[in-house]
Order: sequence, then structure tokens, then C-alpha cells
Amino acid sequence: MNIKPIFLSPSADILEPKLTKKFTSLSNLIFAAGKHSLPDSLVLQINHEIEKIGVFPGTTAETIKKLDHVQKDLLKRLEKDHQLVPKNHFRNLWMIVGMSAFGLPLGAALGMMVDNMALLALGLPIGLAIGVALGTSLDMKAKKEGRQLDFNVT
Repeated sequence: MNIKPIFLSPSADILEPKLTKKFTSLSNLIFAAGKHSLPDSLVLQINHEIEKIGVFPGTTAETIKKLDHVQKDLLKRLEKDHQLVPKNHFRNLWMIVGMSAFGLPLGAALGMMVDNMALLALGLPIGLAIGVALGTSLDMKAKKEGRQLDFNVT
């Protein structure tokens, strides 16, 4: 079963840059998801959401929110149910974890050893580097296993 192409309702202002950016982003996600073998139930759900977008009567701001909601929901569903993730997903996730779980305690320990708590901030870039390294390795593993979507979150 194939995913239908996405169209905006005729009432949408396609010249609005934010709307165009969000529409392009969602279109790219749907195209990237279509390259993978997805179960028919998920394809039916995606096609149903695409149909709802095509007849959505809201204003430009409401349409942007609707497109954003559909994109986030689709990304969550692809990750949770099918282990498909966008490019740099794990890098972005582990960058934050590295700074908070590794960087802050390391900086606090360093500050206590030298008796200068101003060195607390020195642990943040170290944690950032650790997180980016771990996340990048997980992204490479996902790509090797064919679980990475050809899509960057914007």
C-alpha cells in the first residue's frame, strides 16, 4: 500500500513562509517514511491524516499547528512502533543527557577538588562531547541497521 501525496486545503495561504517550511518538512518526512516497508495499518493512518490536512478549514496559524502536530505524532509513532528515527536523533538526545548527566557532576567534582566552584561550567563542554560521541555512534548504528529516515527535523 502506498502513501498518498499531501496537499493543503485551498483556503491555506501558501505564500506564508512558515507554512511553506512546515508543509515541506512534513512532506519530506512522509516521503522518507514511504521508502521503508511500513505495515498497512500505519499507511492507512498516515493517509487518513493527509486527507484531514487537505480539507482542514483553519487559518494559516492553525494550519501550521496542525502540520506540526501531525509531524510530531508521526515521528513518535515511527520511533515507538517501528524503531525508525530521523537523522541525528540520538545525537541531539544524548547531547542534552551528556551535559546534564556527565558534565554537571564532573564539573562539580572538579570544582570541589580545586576548591573553586567556578569550574562547574568546565564540565558542560566535556559532557557535551561525551553525549555527542555516544549519540553519533547510536545514529551510525541505526543507519547501518536501516532504521534511519532520510529526514532532518526542522
